[in-house]
Amino acid sequence: MTIQTPILIVGAGPVGLALAGDLGWRGIPCVIIEQSDGSIYQPRMDMVGVRTMEFCRRWGIVGDVEQSPYPRDYPQDNIYMAGSLVKGWEIGRYPNPPMGEEEPPPQSPQKRERCPQNMFDPILQKFARSFETVDLRYRHRFESLSQIDDGVTAMVTDLETDETLNIDARYVVGCDGAGSAVRSAVGIGMEGNPALTYTTNVIFRCDGFEALHGIPLGYRFILLGTEGTWATIVAINGRDQWRFSIVRSSDIPRELTEDEVRDAIARAVGIEFDYEILSILPWTRRELVADRYRESRVFVCGDAAHMMSPTGGFGMNTGIGDAVDLSWKLAATLEGWGGDRLLHSYDSERRPVGARNVAEASGNLGRMLLGDNMDRLLDRTAAGETARHQVGLEFSERMKREWQTLGVHLGYRYEGSPVCVPDSTDAPPDNPNLYAQTARPGSRAPHVWLADGSSTLDLFGTGFVLLV
Repeated sequence: MTIQTPILIVGAGPVGLALAGDLGWRGIPCVIIEQSDGSIYQPRMDMVGVRTMEFCRRWGIVGDVEQSPYPRDYPQDNIYMAGSLVKGWEIGRYPNPPMGEEEPPPQSPQKRERCPQNMFDPILQKFARSFETVDLRYRHRFESLSQIDDGVTAMVTDLETDETLNIDARYVVGCDGAGSAVRSAVGIGMEGNPALTYTTNVIFRCDGFEALHGIPLGYRFILLGTEGTWATIVAINGRDQWRFSIVRSSDIPRELTEDEVRDAIARAVGIEFDYEILSILPWTRRELVADRYRESRVFVCGDAAHMMSPTGGFGMNTGIGDAVDLSWKLAATLEGWGGDRLLHSYDSERRPVGARNVAEASGNLGRMLLGDNMDRLLDRTAAGETARHQVGLEFSERMKREWQTLGVHLGYRYEGSPVCVPDSTDAPPDNPNLYAQTARPGSRAPHVWLADGSSTLDLFGTGFVLLV
């Protein structure tokens, strides 16, 4: 069986779904395939960044994100613990208001939102499926591809029927994650560090977990021992599910036994308690960027193009930025007013952003893992108290950079793009924590509230806009 489509998207995670939805929003047909059934057992992202929320505003799905099941009144503090939750000490806290109370920054009509992947993916799926031009197929596995002058033929297996499909497309986009089969099929390589740490994530269920320790509520606990930061606990749904991450679970890639996992949870909490392990996922933190984002008619987006530590929450948000940038260029080309050089600008624009965000994420990881002056951290003595006070001050100061990232999300710019003509003005500093609005070519358009209550950003996205 042969299917014909202008665009084939491989991978229906948040980046692939965003690309399919944006193409549908522009009236461009596409087929999107995903080898899984779409179920999320280990949500790998939980923060929808402010720029991604601006795209959600464009797509009309902000309300869906705001009404996701994550409690709007759940505190979002980051809490630093020396020792365990029950028997240790709180040595620092970065306060954040609940999502229902946080206000947008003055530079944007939107704010970030807490919406884990198992809540966000269904929203994007519904958005993509709202367009008749989007053909979304789960349980379909990409096998191989061949390129010809005017298109690409992909071989795909329907895992429900075991039928082999040939999909003829003008373009193929690999949104199929870190182990991208599309990237491998066209020989795109990766540059950087393939193994920063070997980490284990554990999702467990426990009713009343907060009552076990009595610490004022927060979203994330960062646990420090004499070796430095060794684990985190995150309120993954704000009710009864938690993600426990052993940051450096081993020196080699391996799967921890359930006994090892339970021992680590006991160390983190400080007491034995009843809970249910839902899933265990060993994974590797990486610092990698593709050596190119395009090979002829094949493109890569998201984790297929860049792999970064989740410290900072940049991964999915960077990938959705990739998807939106590529979408309008594919649409322009298929509609006849773009072309090959416009498509080539995708690499010129997005690969530097990927490298920038990968480096910032690795820097955040390094600051979190610094373990200076930890020898007396857990001592129940005056010296231990002094050590905890000093470490708390230093750690709290270091971690601010990860929590204040408006510049990362809004401050990227397309300096080397062949479609951006410089205007001789100086670029504002690229500060990860601070963002200054600018109308300089290649930068995000500035947000200003208009008299009718709309934002200047509401004018962008569907066509050309003259900014004077």
